[in-house]
Amino acid sequence: MITNDKTVGDEISKFANTAERAASTARKGFDQGLHDVSNGLEHARSETGNALRQLASESDALLHRGLDKVRDASGQLREKSLYAKDAASTYIQHEPMKSVLMAAAVGAGLMALVALFSRNSHNGR
Repeated sequence: MITNDKTVGDEISKFANTAERAASTARKGFDQGLHDVSNGLEHARSETGNALRQLASESDALLHRGLDKVRDASGQLREKSLYAKDAASTYIQHEPMKSVLMAAAVGAGLMALVALFSRNSHNGR
């Protein structure tokens, strides 16, 4: 009977050791998993930060390019309007009668359009 008790005790001891090793292995695996998740999150955070910094930099560059384009277009428009003003002034000085007749024709055309639209709006009611 001592042998059986000793054998059962040995088996229980072996089982306890096996369970302890399994628990230790599981703990190590769990710790490694947590470490891997932590590293993955740190990497994702770093990459997200880098991507956001790059996006901000590219947005800033795009904004500056857009502002430069608007500034250039504004300058070109200013130059063209000055040229048109000078050309109109020169034409009026050299051809005053034609200028008056053209202005009268444009005014008459605008009045005809106004009359046409106001008549259509009264008919639409």
